[in-house]
Amino acid sequence: MKRHATAVWNGALGTGTGNLTTQSGALSQHGYSFKARFEDESGKSGTNPEELLAAAHAGCFAMQLSHFLAENGTPADELKARAVVSVEQADSGFEVKSSAITLEAKVPGIDDAAFQKLANQAKEGCPISKALGAIEVSLDAKLV
Repeated sequence: MKRHATAVWNGALGTGTGNLTTQSGALSQHGYSFKARFEDESGKSGTNPEELLAAAHAGCFAMQLSHFLAENGTPADELKARAVVSVEQADSGFEVKSSAITLEAKVPGIDDAAFQKLANQAKEGCPISKALGAIEVSLDAKLV
């Protein structure tokens, strides 16, 4: 299985603009820029690679955990996963330093110890976590 996306960038880094298109069409020439990536913390200026990485990580983790919970005989009613990807200035530009997942889960019939074990297995086992092996990946999981 292969998935693809296309980025088109025009101009210099600080003043240029680009657009992103995904295979699924979820993004179709969706704009991004230096401002959207490094200056606008509100997220109102457009998307950026780190935001998309965070979405991919949260989605992958939630799907992996839902599988483990179902296999355990305790399927989830709801998994609300949020990933925060941190990008920081480094010696040679910027680099992604971490992805922190927080989870609020409604899972009937499971105790916290079993839930935490499965959540940590999902954090370690989801394909995006594996791809992020060069950075710190953390998890704060809570049953609600």
